[in-house]
Amino acid sequence: MEKARPVILFLLYLWCSSIVQIHALQADALTRVLAKFHIGASNHTNHNQEFRIMDDARVLPQSGSKESDRISMLPGQPSVNFNQYGGYVTVDGSAGRALFYYFVEAPDAMSRPLVLWLNGGPGCSSLGDGAMTELGPFRVQSDGRTLYRNPYAWNQVANVLFLESPAGVGFSYSNTSSDYSTRGDQSTAEDNYVFLVNWLERFPEYKTRDFYIVGESYAGHYVPQLANAILQNKNAGMNSINLRGIMIGNPLINGETDMRGMYDYRWTHALVSDQINNAINSYCYASYQSEQCNYAMNQANAAVNSIDIYNIYAPLCASGANPTIAASLNWDPCGETYVRNYMNLPEVQRALHANVIRPGFYWEHCSNMINSNWRDSASTILPLLRQFMANGIRVWVFSGDVDGLIPVTSTRYSLNTLQLAESIPWYPWFANREVGGYSVVYQGGLTFATVRGAGHEVPKHQPSRSLTLVNYFLAGQPLPRSMG
Repeated sequence: MEKARPVILFLLYLWCSSIVQIHALQADALTRVLAKFHIGASNHTNHNQEFRIMDDARVLPQSGSKESDRISMLPGQPSVNFNQYGGYVTVDGSAGRALFYYFVEAPDAMSRPLVLWLNGGPGCSSLGDGAMTELGPFRVQSDGRTLYRNPYAWNQVANVLFLESPAGVGFSYSNTSSDYSTRGDQSTAEDNYVFLVNWLERFPEYKTRDFYIVGESYAGHYVPQLANAILQNKNAGMNSINLRGIMIGNPLINGETDMRGMYDYRWTHALVSDQINNAINSYCYASYQSEQCNYAMNQANAAVNSIDIYNIYAPLCASGANPTIAASLNWDPCGETYVRNYMNLPEVQRALHANVIRPGFYWEHCSNMINSNWRDSASTILPLLRQFMANGIRVWVFSGDVDGLIPVTSTRYSLNTLQLAESIPWYPWFANREVGGYSVVYQGGLTFATVRGAGHEVPKHQPSRSLTLVNYFLAGQPLPRSMG
Protein backbone atom coordinates (compact mmCIF):
# COMPACT_ATOMS: atom_id res chain seq x y z
CA MET A 1 0.00 0.00 0.00
CA GLU A 2 1.22 3.52 -0.76
CA LYS A 3 2.35 5.32 2.38
CA ALA A 4 -0.45 7.20 4.07
CA ARG A 5 -0.42 10.97 4.20
CA PRO A 6 -2.38 13.40 6.36
CA VAL A 7 -5.45 15.32 5.35
CA ILE A 8 -5.13 17.59 2.33
CA LEU A 9 -1.57 16.67 1.47
CA PHE A 10 -1.65 18.68 -1.73
CA LEU A 11 -2.54 21.86 0.19
CA LEU A 12 -0.77 24.53 -1.80
CA TYR A 13 -0.45 22.69 -5.09
CA LEU A 14 -3.28 24.85 -6.35
CA TRP A 15 -0.74 27.57 -6.97
CA CYS A 16 0.95 25.51 -9.68
CA SER A 17 -1.91 26.40 -12.02
CA SER A 18 -4.58 29.01 -12.01
CA ILE A 19 -7.45 28.55 -9.57
CA VAL A 20 -9.90 28.00 -12.43
CA GLN A 21 -7.79 25.26 -14.03
CA ILE A 22 -7.14 23.36 -10.84
CA HIS A 23 -10.59 23.42 -9.24
CA ALA A 24 -11.85 20.75 -11.60
CA LEU A 25 -9.27 18.35 -10.13
CA GLN A 26 -9.78 19.26 -6.49
CA ALA A 27 -12.68 16.99 -5.53
CA ASP A 28 -11.10 13.73 -6.69
CA ALA A 29 -7.73 14.63 -5.19
CA LEU A 30 -9.22 15.46 -1.80
CA THR A 31 -11.20 12.23 -1.75
CA ARG A 32 -8.12 10.14 -2.51
CA VAL A 33 -6.03 11.88 0.14
CA LEU A 34 -8.70 11.61 2.81
CA ALA A 35 -9.17 7.92 2.09
CA LYS A 36 -5.42 7.28 2.29
CA PHE A 37 -5.23 9.20 5.55
CA HIS A 38 -7.77 7.02 7.29
CA ILE A 39 -6.95 3.64 5.76
CA GLY A 40 -3.24 3.96 6.49
CA ALA A 41 -3.45 6.03 9.64
CA SER A 42 -1.60 3.46 11.71
CA ASN A 43 1.25 3.56 9.19
CA HIS A 44 1.95 7.25 9.69
CA THR A 45 5.53 7.81 10.67
CA ASN A 46 5.91 10.14 13.59
CA HIS A 47 9.20 11.91 14.12
CA ASN A 48 7.92 14.26 16.75
CA GLN A 49 10.09 13.09 19.61
CA GLU A 50 13.37 12.12 17.98
CA PHE A 51 15.68 13.77 15.49
CA ARG A 52 19.04 12.59 14.22
CA ILE A 53 21.90 14.65 15.64
CA MET A 54 23.68 16.37 12.79
CA ASP A 55 27.06 15.14 11.63
CA ASP A 56 29.80 17.80 11.81
CA ALA A 57 30.74 16.88 8.24
CA ARG A 58 27.64 18.68 6.94
CA VAL A 59 28.84 22.02 8.32
CA LEU A 60 30.64 23.53 5.33
CA PRO A 61 33.02 26.51 4.92
CA GLN A 62 31.15 29.65 3.88
CA SER A 63 33.95 32.21 3.57
CA GLY A 64 33.17 34.90 1.00
CA SER A 65 29.75 33.51 0.18
CA LYS A 66 27.76 36.29 1.83
CA GLU A 67 29.08 39.10 -0.36
CA SER A 68 28.75 37.01 -3.52
CA ASP A 69 25.07 36.49 -2.61
CA ARG A 70 24.33 40.21 -2.26
CA ILE A 71 21.61 41.41 -4.64
CA SER A 72 22.40 44.89 -5.91
CA MET A 73 18.93 45.36 -7.38
CA LEU A 74 16.18 43.15 -8.77
CA PRO A 75 14.87 43.95 -12.26
CA GLY A 76 12.07 46.49 -12.11
CA GLN A 77 12.67 47.14 -8.42
CA PRO A 78 11.98 50.50 -6.74
CA SER A 79 14.75 51.98 -4.62
CA VAL A 80 15.04 50.62 -1.06
CA ASN A 81 16.98 51.32 2.13
CA PHE A 82 17.78 47.71 3.10
CA ASN A 83 20.08 44.90 1.96
CA GLN A 84 18.90 41.77 0.18
CA TYR A 85 20.67 38.53 -0.66
CA GLY A 86 19.97 35.37 -2.65
CA GLY A 87 21.79 32.16 -3.35
CA TYR A 88 22.37 28.51 -2.60
CA VAL A 89 23.43 26.69 0.55
CA THR A 90 24.63 23.09 0.14
CA VAL A 91 22.96 20.68 2.55
CA ASP A 92 24.45 17.44 1.24
CA GLY A 93 27.72 17.62 -0.66
CA SER A 94 27.81 13.96 -1.70
CA ALA A 95 24.31 14.11 -3.20
CA GLY A 96 24.84 17.57 -4.67
CA ARG A 97 21.75 18.87 -2.85
CA ALA A 98 21.40 22.61 -2.33
CA LEU A 99 18.58 24.84 -1.14
CA PHE A 100 17.84 28.32 -2.45
CA TYR A 101 17.18 31.24 -0.13
CA TYR A 102 16.15 34.88 -0.40
CA PHE A 103 17.00 37.15 2.52
CA VAL A 104 15.80 40.69 3.18
CA GLU A 105 17.23 42.64 6.06
CA ALA A 106 15.37 45.30 7.98
CA PRO A 107 16.53 48.89 7.45
CA ASP A 108 17.75 48.77 11.08
CA ALA A 109 19.03 45.21 10.72
CA MET A 110 21.28 45.06 13.77
CA SER A 111 18.46 45.81 16.19
CA ARG A 112 15.95 43.35 14.72
CA PRO A 113 15.47 39.59 15.23
CA LEU A 114 15.84 36.94 12.53
CA VAL A 115 12.68 35.28 11.19
CA LEU A 116 12.68 32.22 8.92
CA TRP A 117 9.51 31.92 6.80
CA LEU A 118 8.40 28.57 5.37
CA ASN A 119 5.52 27.86 2.99
CA GLY A 120 4.01 24.41 2.86
CA GLY A 121 2.55 22.18 0.18
CA PRO A 122 4.46 20.01 0.63
CA GLY A 123 6.32 21.20 -2.42
CA CYS A 124 5.53 24.93 -2.63
CA SER A 125 7.85 27.89 -2.78
CA SER A 126 8.45 30.34 0.05
CA LEU A 127 10.02 32.68 -2.49
CA GLY A 128 7.10 32.88 -4.91
CA ASP A 129 4.34 32.68 -2.31
CA GLY A 130 5.73 34.02 0.97
CA ALA A 131 8.12 36.62 -0.41
CA MET A 132 6.36 37.80 -3.55
CA THR A 133 2.65 37.54 -2.75
CA GLU A 134 2.50 37.74 1.05
CA LEU A 135 5.00 39.34 3.44
CA GLY A 136 8.05 40.22 1.35
CA PRO A 137 9.14 43.78 0.50
CA PHE A 138 7.86 43.64 -3.09
CA ARG A 139 4.92 42.48 -5.12
CA VAL A 140 4.89 41.91 -8.88
CA GLN A 141 3.00 44.23 -11.22
CA SER A 142 0.57 42.79 -13.76
CA ASP A 143 3.20 43.19 -16.50
CA GLY A 144 5.21 40.39 -14.86
CA ARG A 145 8.35 42.51 -15.15
CA THR A 146 8.26 45.27 -12.57
CA LEU A 147 7.89 45.38 -8.79
CA TYR A 148 6.17 47.69 -6.34
CA ARG A 149 6.66 48.11 -2.61
CA ASN A 150 4.55 46.16 -0.14
CA PRO A 151 3.75 48.76 2.54
CA TYR A 152 3.13 45.97 5.09
CA ALA A 153 6.32 44.00 4.52
CA TRP A 154 7.53 42.12 7.56
CA ASN A 155 11.11 43.33 7.15
CA GLN A 156 9.89 46.51 8.82
CA VAL A 157 10.03 44.58 12.10
CA ALA A 158 12.46 41.70 11.42
CA ASN A 159 15.20 40.39 9.16
CA VAL A 160 13.30 37.83 7.08
CA LEU A 161 14.77 34.70 5.49
CA PHE A 162 12.72 32.81 2.86
CA LEU A 163 13.71 29.20 2.08
CA GLU A 164 12.65 27.07 -0.90
CA SER A 165 12.46 23.59 0.59
CA PRO A 166 12.89 20.68 0.06
CA ALA A 167 15.17 20.16 -2.95
CA GLY A 168 12.98 20.12 -6.04
CA VAL A 169 10.94 23.13 -4.91
CA GLY A 170 11.47 26.35 -6.83
CA PHE A 171 15.16 26.90 -7.52
CA SER A 172 16.36 24.34 -4.95
CA TYR A 173 17.87 21.26 -6.56
CA SER A 174 19.74 17.99 -6.17
CA ASN A 175 22.20 16.29 -8.50
CA THR A 176 20.80 12.97 -7.27
CA SER A 177 17.52 12.48 -9.12
CA SER A 178 16.15 10.01 -6.56
CA ASP A 179 16.06 12.84 -4.02
CA TYR A 180 13.02 14.25 -5.80
CA SER A 181 10.95 11.16 -5.07
CA THR A 182 12.13 10.44 -1.54
CA ARG A 183 11.39 13.63 0.38
CA GLY A 184 9.26 13.60 3.52
CA ASP A 185 8.88 15.23 6.92
CA GLN A 186 12.06 13.73 8.38
CA SER A 187 14.40 14.45 5.47
CA THR A 188 12.99 17.96 5.07
CA ALA A 189 13.54 18.77 8.75
CA GLU A 190 17.10 17.46 8.52
CA ASP A 191 17.91 19.46 5.38
CA ASN A 192 16.28 22.61 6.74
CA TYR A 193 18.35 22.31 9.90
CA VAL A 194 21.59 21.79 7.96
CA PHE A 195 20.68 24.74 5.75
CA LEU A 196 20.18 26.95 8.78
CA VAL A 197 23.47 25.95 10.42
CA ASN A 198 25.41 26.57 7.21
CA TRP A 199 23.54 29.79 6.45
CA LEU A 200 24.50 31.10 9.88
CA GLU A 201 28.12 30.31 9.08
CA ARG A 202 27.67 32.56 6.04
CA PHE A 203 25.93 35.26 8.12
CA PRO A 204 27.66 34.86 11.50
CA GLU A 205 26.28 38.12 12.88
CA TYR A 206 22.92 36.32 13.25
CA LYS A 207 24.23 33.27 15.12
CA THR A 208 23.02 34.38 18.53
CA ARG A 209 20.30 36.80 17.40
CA ASP A 210 16.77 36.15 18.67
CA PHE A 211 15.41 33.63 16.16
CA TYR A 212 11.84 32.76 15.22
CA ILE A 213 10.35 30.31 12.73
CA VAL A 214 7.05 31.20 11.05
CA GLY A 215 5.04 29.52 8.31
CA GLU A 216 1.64 28.46 7.09
CA SER A 217 -0.34 25.46 5.89
CA TYR A 218 1.82 22.31 5.66
CA ALA A 219 4.51 24.33 7.40
CA GLY A 220 2.42 23.34 10.41
CA HIS A 221 4.73 20.32 10.11
CA TYR A 222 7.88 22.03 8.81
CA VAL A 223 8.08 24.73 11.48
CA PRO A 224 7.69 22.57 14.62
CA GLN A 225 9.88 19.81 13.23
CA LEU A 226 12.69 22.24 12.45
CA ALA A 227 12.30 23.78 15.91
CA ASN A 228 12.54 20.29 17.39
CA ALA A 229 15.75 19.64 15.43
CA ILE A 230 17.26 22.87 16.75
CA LEU A 231 16.41 22.00 20.35
CA GLN A 232 17.69 18.43 20.16
CA ASN A 233 20.93 19.41 18.45
CA LYS A 234 21.41 22.32 20.87
CA ASN A 235 21.03 19.93 23.80
CA ALA A 236 23.78 17.84 22.19
CA GLY A 237 26.03 20.92 21.98
CA MET A 238 25.73 21.24 18.19
CA ASN A 239 24.47 24.83 17.94
CA SER A 240 23.88 28.06 19.84
CA ILE A 241 20.78 29.12 17.88
CA ASN A 242 18.70 31.38 20.07
CA LEU A 243 15.27 29.98 19.21
CA ARG A 244 12.69 32.12 20.97
CA GLY A 245 9.42 31.12 19.35
CA ILE A 246 7.40 29.64 16.50
CA MET A 247 4.23 30.84 14.81
CA ILE A 248 2.11 28.82 12.37
CA GLY A 249 -0.88 29.97 10.34
CA ASN A 250 -3.87 27.93 9.12
CA PRO A 251 -1.65 24.94 9.86
CA LEU A 252 -2.06 21.23 9.34
CA ILE A 253 -1.31 20.03 12.89
CA ASN A 254 -3.60 17.11 13.78
CA GLY A 255 -5.04 15.03 10.96
CA GLU A 256 -8.34 13.77 12.35
CA THR A 257 -9.52 17.05 13.88
CA ASP A 258 -8.23 19.09 10.94
CA MET A 259 -10.37 17.00 8.61
CA ARG A 260 -13.50 17.13 10.74
CA GLY A 261 -13.15 20.88 11.09
CA MET A 262 -12.83 21.31 7.34
CA TYR A 263 -16.19 19.65 6.58
CA ASP A 264 -17.91 21.29 9.55
CA TYR A 265 -16.74 24.70 8.33
CA ARG A 266 -18.09 24.10 4.84
CA TRP A 267 -21.50 23.21 6.22
CA THR A 268 -21.67 26.10 8.69
CA HIS A 269 -20.70 28.51 5.90
CA ALA A 270 -23.44 27.24 3.57
CA LEU A 271 -21.08 25.65 1.06
CA VAL A 272 -22.60 22.16 1.31
CA SER A 273 -26.12 20.91 1.90
CA ASP A 274 -27.58 19.42 5.06
CA GLN A 275 -27.82 16.10 3.25
CA ILE A 276 -24.10 16.03 2.37
CA ASN A 277 -23.13 17.07 5.87
CA ASN A 278 -25.36 14.44 7.46
CA ALA A 279 -23.91 11.76 5.19
CA ILE A 280 -20.32 12.70 6.10
CA ASN A 281 -21.18 12.65 9.80
CA SER A 282 -22.97 9.31 9.43
CA TYR A 283 -20.54 7.41 7.23
CA CYS A 284 -17.08 8.99 7.32
CA TYR A 285 -15.86 9.39 10.88
CA ALA A 286 -16.13 5.70 11.68
CA SER A 287 -14.72 4.43 8.38
CA TYR A 288 -13.54 6.15 5.22
CA GLN A 289 -13.56 2.93 3.24
CA SER A 290 -17.30 2.73 2.67
CA GLU A 291 -18.99 3.52 -0.62
CA GLN A 292 -21.36 5.91 1.19
CA CYS A 293 -18.46 7.91 2.63
CA ASN A 294 -16.66 8.15 -0.71
CA TYR A 295 -19.84 9.38 -2.37
CA ALA A 296 -20.47 11.97 0.35
CA MET A 297 -16.91 13.34 0.20
CA ASN A 298 -17.03 13.51 -3.60
CA GLN A 299 -20.20 15.57 -3.37
CA ALA A 300 -18.79 17.82 -0.66
CA ASN A 301 -15.69 18.53 -2.71
CA ALA A 302 -17.61 19.03 -5.95
CA ALA A 303 -19.74 21.65 -4.19
CA VAL A 304 -16.74 23.97 -3.80
CA ASN A 305 -15.13 23.43 -7.21
CA SER A 306 -16.22 26.82 -8.52
CA ILE A 307 -14.84 28.98 -5.69
CA ASP A 308 -11.41 29.72 -4.28
CA ILE A 309 -11.42 27.38 -1.30
CA TYR A 310 -8.42 29.25 0.14
CA ASN A 311 -10.62 32.34 0.53
CA ILE A 312 -14.27 31.45 0.15
CA TYR A 313 -15.38 35.04 -0.55
CA ALA A 314 -12.58 36.01 -2.94
CA PRO A 315 -12.92 36.50 -6.71
CA LEU A 316 -11.15 34.08 -9.00
CA CYS A 317 -8.38 35.12 -11.33
CA ALA A 318 -10.04 35.94 -14.65
CA SER A 319 -8.09 36.17 -17.90
CA GLY A 320 -6.10 39.39 -17.79
CA ALA A 321 -5.62 41.83 -14.94
CA ASN A 322 -8.53 43.47 -13.16
CA PRO A 323 -7.15 46.62 -11.54
CA THR A 324 -10.49 47.58 -10.00
CA ILE A 325 -10.77 44.31 -8.08
CA ALA A 326 -7.09 44.38 -7.13
CA ALA A 327 -7.38 47.92 -5.74
CA SER A 328 -10.47 47.11 -3.70
CA LEU A 329 -8.87 43.98 -2.22
CA ASN A 330 -5.36 45.37 -1.67
CA TRP A 331 -4.18 42.22 -3.43
CA ASP A 332 -4.58 40.81 -6.92
CA PRO A 333 -6.22 37.38 -7.44
CA CYS A 334 -3.96 36.95 -10.48
CA GLY A 335 -0.80 37.69 -8.51
CA GLU A 336 0.57 34.15 -8.73
CA THR A 337 0.58 34.38 -12.53
CA TYR A 338 2.55 37.63 -12.42
CA VAL A 339 5.08 36.05 -10.03
CA ARG A 340 5.53 33.00 -12.26
CA ASN A 341 6.23 35.23 -15.26
CA TYR A 342 8.68 37.34 -13.27
CA MET A 343 10.61 34.42 -11.79
CA ASN A 344 11.19 32.94 -15.23
CA LEU A 345 12.83 36.05 -16.65
CA PRO A 346 16.55 35.26 -17.22
CA GLU A 347 17.56 38.65 -15.86
CA VAL A 348 15.61 38.02 -12.64
CA GLN A 349 17.27 34.65 -12.14
CA ARG A 350 20.69 36.21 -12.71
CA ALA A 351 19.98 38.96 -10.18
CA LEU A 352 18.81 36.39 -7.60
CA HIS A 353 21.88 34.18 -8.25
CA ALA A 354 19.37 31.41 -8.98
CA ASN A 355 19.16 28.57 -11.49
CA VAL A 356 22.92 28.57 -11.86
CA ILE A 357 23.37 24.96 -13.01
CA ARG A 358 20.07 24.22 -14.76
CA PRO A 359 19.78 26.40 -17.86
CA GLY A 360 16.28 26.29 -19.32
CA PHE A 361 14.74 25.26 -15.99
CA TYR A 362 11.19 26.61 -15.59
CA TRP A 363 10.38 27.91 -12.10
CA GLU A 364 6.96 26.98 -10.69
CA HIS A 365 5.16 27.89 -7.48
CA CYS A 366 4.82 24.23 -6.52
CA SER A 367 6.35 20.90 -7.47
CA ASN A 368 3.91 18.11 -8.32
CA MET A 369 6.78 15.62 -8.20
CA ILE A 370 7.58 16.50 -4.59
CA ASN A 371 3.94 16.61 -3.55
CA SER A 372 2.88 13.33 -5.14
CA ASN A 373 5.91 11.40 -3.86
CA TRP A 374 5.92 12.59 -0.24
CA ARG A 375 7.26 9.70 1.84
CA ASP A 376 6.44 10.30 5.50
CA SER A 377 4.17 12.61 7.42
CA ALA A 378 3.47 12.85 11.13
CA SER A 379 -0.17 12.27 12.04
CA THR A 380 0.05 15.03 14.66
CA ILE A 381 2.52 17.65 15.80
CA LEU A 382 0.63 18.56 18.98
CA PRO A 383 3.16 16.77 21.27
CA LEU A 384 5.83 19.10 19.89
CA LEU A 385 3.80 22.15 20.85
CA ARG A 386 3.64 20.83 24.41
CA GLN A 387 7.38 20.22 24.36
CA PHE A 388 8.12 23.77 23.19
CA MET A 389 5.96 25.30 25.89
CA ALA A 390 7.74 23.18 28.50
CA ASN A 391 11.06 24.56 27.20
CA GLY A 392 9.97 28.19 27.31
CA ILE A 393 9.54 28.50 23.53
CA ARG A 394 6.80 30.94 22.52
CA VAL A 395 4.05 29.24 20.46
CA TRP A 396 1.48 31.20 18.46
CA VAL A 397 -1.11 29.75 16.10
CA PHE A 398 -3.17 32.01 13.84
CA SER A 399 -6.03 31.39 11.47
CA GLY A 400 -7.53 33.41 8.65
CA ASP A 401 -11.26 33.01 9.22
CA VAL A 402 -12.40 32.69 5.59
CA ASP A 403 -10.09 29.80 4.66
CA GLY A 404 -12.12 26.73 3.67
CA LEU A 405 -9.20 24.30 3.40
CA ILE A 406 -7.65 24.32 6.88
CA PRO A 407 -10.24 26.56 8.48
CA VAL A 408 -10.53 28.10 11.90
CA THR A 409 -12.76 25.22 13.03
CA SER A 410 -10.00 22.72 12.25
CA THR A 411 -7.46 24.64 14.27
CA ARG A 412 -9.81 25.13 17.22
CA TYR A 413 -10.70 21.44 17.30
CA SER A 414 -7.00 20.52 17.16
CA LEU A 415 -5.85 22.93 19.86
CA ASN A 416 -8.78 21.96 22.09
CA THR A 417 -7.40 18.42 22.28
CA LEU A 418 -4.49 19.87 24.29
CA GLN A 419 -6.99 20.79 27.04
CA LEU A 420 -5.03 23.85 28.15
CA ALA A 421 -6.30 26.27 30.77
CA GLU A 422 -6.86 29.85 29.64
CA SER A 423 -4.87 32.73 31.07
CA ILE A 424 -6.58 35.41 28.93
CA PRO A 425 -10.06 34.31 27.75
CA TRP A 426 -11.35 34.84 24.22
CA TYR A 427 -11.42 38.53 23.26
CA PRO A 428 -11.45 40.78 20.16
CA TRP A 429 -8.07 42.26 19.21
CA PHE A 430 -7.63 45.52 17.33
CA ALA A 431 -5.56 46.85 14.45
CA ASN A 432 -6.01 50.33 12.97
CA ARG A 433 -8.98 50.97 15.24
CA GLU A 434 -10.88 47.95 13.86
CA VAL A 435 -11.34 44.42 15.13
CA GLY A 436 -8.46 42.52 13.56
CA GLY A 437 -9.72 39.17 14.84
CA TYR A 438 -10.13 37.28 18.10
CA SER A 439 -7.60 35.73 20.43
CA VAL A 440 -7.18 33.52 23.47
CA VAL A 441 -4.00 33.04 25.50
CA TYR A 442 -3.41 29.70 27.21
CA GLN A 443 -1.34 28.90 30.25
CA GLY A 444 2.05 27.59 29.26
CA GLY A 445 2.73 30.12 26.53
CA LEU A 446 0.40 29.26 23.64
CA THR A 447 -1.59 32.02 21.92
CA PHE A 448 -4.31 31.41 19.34
CA ALA A 449 -5.53 34.27 17.16
CA THR A 450 -7.95 34.58 14.28
CA VAL A 451 -7.44 37.18 11.55
CA ARG A 452 -10.73 38.65 10.41
CA GLY A 453 -11.32 38.54 6.66
CA ALA A 454 -8.15 36.60 5.86
CA GLY A 455 -7.98 33.38 3.90
CA HIS A 456 -5.39 30.62 3.90
CA GLU A 457 -2.55 33.08 3.19
CA VAL A 458 -3.11 35.65 5.90
CA PRO A 459 -0.33 38.14 4.96
CA LYS A 460 -1.69 38.31 1.41
CA HIS A 461 -5.37 38.79 2.21
CA GLN A 462 -4.97 41.00 5.31
CA PRO A 463 -1.46 42.47 5.11
CA SER A 464 -1.96 45.26 7.66
CA ARG A 465 -3.47 42.93 10.25
CA SER A 466 -0.74 40.35 9.63
CA LEU A 467 1.92 42.98 10.32
CA THR A 468 0.24 43.80 13.63
CA LEU A 469 0.11 40.08 14.41
CA VAL A 470 3.81 39.43 13.83
CA ASN A 471 4.82 42.61 15.62
CA TYR A 472 3.09 41.52 18.83
CA PHE A 473 4.33 37.95 18.43
CA LEU A 474 7.94 39.12 18.23
CA ALA A 475 7.41 41.41 21.21
CA GLY A 476 5.94 38.54 23.25
CA GLN A 477 2.87 40.61 24.08
CA PRO A 478 -0.84 39.70 23.83
CA LEU A 479 -2.62 41.26 20.88
CA PRO A 480 -4.13 44.66 21.76
CA ARG A 481 -7.53 44.57 23.46
CA SER A 482 -8.48 48.17 22.73
CA MET A 483 -8.55 50.51 19.75
CA GLY A 484 -5.56 52.37 21.17
